[in-house]
Amino acid sequence: MKKSILILGFAFALFSCNKTEETKSTFKTAYIDTSVLMEKYEKFKDEDDKFKVKSQEMGRPLEAKLKAFQNEAANFQRNAQAKGMAWAQQKGAELQQREQQLAMEQDALLRQIQVESDSIRTDLINSVKDYIKEYGKKQGYDYIYGTGDAATVLYAKDSYDITEDILKMLNDDFKKSQGKTEEKTATKTDDTEKAATEEDKK
Repeated sequence: MKKSILILGFAFALFSCNKTEETKSTFKTAYIDTSVLMEKYEKFKDEDDKFKVKSQEMGRPLEAKLKAFQNEAANFQRNAQAKGMAWAQQKGAELQQREQQLAMEQDALLRQIQVESDSIRTDLINSVKDYIKEYGKKQGYDYIYGTGDAATVLYAKDSYDITEDILKMLNDDFKKSQGKTEEKTATKTDDTEKAATEEDKK
């Protein structure tokens, strides 16, 4: 009786070990180099280019004010001796006040640009994270790690690297979405032209 219990216990232990080994062998993991995604994902580049244009437009009014101030400051230096000490003191105080105001406007603009840039970057990173989560679920991964600037993997075999797969899928999806946007724009243009032609006929 004791022997049979021992045999059963041993068999159960073997079964448990086999089950653990089976679980380990079906365990699916991979990693992504996040710095490569940031560098090569075309949507990141596209949004970065758009934001550069936007930030330049945001800075144009202040740039015009700064140029006008520089011209006025140059004129002040030329006219200071000719117009006398009283004029020079009054004008100098005005220019100093304007310089401080322009510096404050510049700081406020830089803060606004930084906030908007951070917001766009955060939205893009979150959308990529969501994409990777969905990819992981569909492909049956237990874990997908990230390497790059904020590395969470110190070593992994190259065979576990799925960066290029994710990058290709992200860029393909982005190109498709760009194509749809262009098609919509083209359709709207065609509709406008048709409407104009019909009006001309009337």
